[in-house]
Amino acid sequence: MARIFSPGPETERAYRDALGCFATGVTVITAATATGPIGMTANSFTSISLTPPLIAWSPSKSSQRFPFFAAARVFNIHVLGDWQKDLALDFARRADAFDRVAHEIGDGGLPLLTDCVSSFTCRQHAVHDGGDHVIVVGHVDTAIHRDGRPLIFSQGAFGGFSG
Repeated sequence: MARIFSPGPETERAYRDALGCFATGVTVITAATATGPIGMTANSFTSISLTPPLIAWSPSKSSQRFPFFAAARVFNIHVLGDWQKDLALDFARRADAFDRVAHEIGDGGLPLLTDCVSSFTCRQHAVHDGGDHVIVVGHVDTAIHRDGRPLIFSQGAFGGFSG
């Protein structure tokens, strides 16, 4: 049975459940800071434009990592494979996630995870207010694509394609 509601504080759970019906890919965003690499899991990644090559993602303003990503002028977006659920959880919860995953440190200290289905190195193009998040638009300078199936997130669970 369908439930009709207006999103608000009293219907936040219902609103999150409705949004969770939209399956997304899972990414880890990485950047360099003065104290070393930083990363976080995000499923808010989307393609914006092919020409010029623009993408977007939306970090939460309440995240402890938000100030670092808001200040990052360059960043990497890594699309996780269906075998990388633990990596997604590590970057969502652990400060030591880089100690647990294969990665390289590139120009300017920018961390690159080495075993994802695709990666995009981006320059910050624009930042827009998005309520309790910001919308970061990145200009893609380089892209990497590998064989593999992407990790999917829907209705609070990780999964993949079968078929």
